Amino acid sequence: MQALHEAIGWADAVIFNPAAYAHTSIALRDAIVAIQLPVIEVHLSNIHAREAFRRHSFTAEVAVGLVSGFGADSYLLGLQGALSYLATYPSRPTRRREAAGRRSKVP
Repeated sequence: MQALHEAIGWADAVIFNPAAYAHTSIALRDAIVAIQLPVIEVHLSNIHAREAFRRHSFTAEVAVGLVSGFGADSYLLGLQGALSYLATYPSRPTRRREAAGRRSKVP
């Protein structure tokens, strides 16, 4: 959860693997809501092909997307999804642009 909150200061989006906490942690779900950054949830295995209790993700309910079942490539696919999301929904200023604007002396 701390890493999610620290992302507020430097990230435009978060690629996040909550592992088994996806199925159990309301606290992680609340942290995702609180940071107000787009979150892409990733899982190495296909959670829908596993036990029934693993098929529900509390964190996916508040993520902008979910990538599951592609092994380590899930992270790359999650990154592609995040970049696509940011390109499609640029209306929200990114953290880096906000920080750059504060440092700039030119209006």
